[in-house]
Amino acid sequence: MPEPRPLTFLCITTYEKGQEFMRECKRQGCRVILLTAEKLRDADWPRESLDDTFYLPADLPLADIVQAVTHLARSQKIDRIVALDEFDMETASALREHLRVPGMGLTSMRYFRDKLAMRMRALERGVRVPDFVPVFNHGDIRYYLDHVPGPWVLKPRQEASAIGIKKIHNGDELWPILDQLGDKQSSYLLERFVPGDVYHVDSVVSENEVVFANVSKYGKPPMNVAQGGGVFTTFTVARGSDEDLGLREINRDLIAALGLVRGVAHAEFIKAHADGHFYFLECAARVGGAYINEMVEAATGINLWREWARIEVAGEDGSYELPPTREEYAGVILSLARQENPDTSGYNDSEVYLRIKKHHHAGLIVRSSDARRVPALLEGYAQRFAQEFLAVEPPKEKPTS
Repeated sequence: MPEPRPLTFLCITTYEKGQEFMRECKRQGCRVILLTAEKLRDADWPRESLDDTFYLPADLPLADIVQAVTHLARSQKIDRIVALDEFDMETASALREHLRVPGMGLTSMRYFRDKLAMRMRALERGVRVPDFVPVFNHGDIRYYLDHVPGPWVLKPRQEASAIGIKKIHNGDELWPILDQLGDKQSSYLLERFVPGDVYHVDSVVSENEVVFANVSKYGKPPMNVAQGGGVFTTFTVARGSDEDLGLREINRDLIAALGLVRGVAHAEFIKAHADGHFYFLECAARVGGAYINEMVEAATGINLWREWARIEVAGEDGSYELPPTREEYAGVILSLARQENPDTSGYNDSEVYLRIKKHHHAGLIVRSSDARRVPALLEGYAQRFAQEFLAVEPPKEKPTS
């Protein structure tokens, strides 16, 4: 029998994130290798937790990445491959399949990257979704436009957040856009625009079971903030409320439908103004962005990056246990700022838990034991942020690191 050895993690990210995941892997006694972009060579990586780091040139084809990692595997046995960002999931899945490393393969990955795949699977399993049509057959699209009232949204199937989404008000507006997209149009889907309040559920999943979930509500729908500018807010919903209990149940059904075995998930739902029902929007097998992890930790004590690492280390042996949690309330407020290093010292309520330090961003995390206090604070802060800090830039058509 070979001598026992530490697990070796290959962590892949072309964005600066996941530092706590890597630190926790190292705390658990693992070897940690980081594969990242050359442009992030000087980023704030947890170098004390890394056994080796490799840098990829921009736009390197997937086949070349697979070949490079295969060469690495000749000298280092790789036990886990983890994509720390959504845009690296395909790379990680292709590597797992090529090297036969346990974890999500390419087919399963599609349910968390492809908005069409995740909607079709959710609908098959009884999870309510907005009426949609794939952008394949033009006859089907015409039938859809005739029978599903507008407006609609044209969404890229494999982008994150609100990147690249276009609102369509009539059929005459749609066809020129599809003509312009040409052969790329099949990479989109058309979906009924549902006015409503948008929620997100952030989960920890171990062996197909949601062992932790935190339900939150965005102040303004993310698409509105991303495309129209403004102040981003999100906060924990009242525990035990109809929204909290209802979304926990829907989220459990969704995670089971999409087939996430272990890891974390960030799922978004909209509560329609018209009928009061919750509709599934999208789900990613990653930690939510915009400091949602820090908000969840402020409210519950659970750091999603840390628990994800512990679950990956435990693997299939069933040894993972969720640490004790608390049930408080927290919220995030964040905006682009005109100032390079905005001063938030004037926000001095006792509930201020964390001041976000990021160039040309103003941000705070607040915490309270009172469910009503957090949204009340954020509402007032949002008005002040708009006056004191807010800067607006054009909507992004492509992700940026």
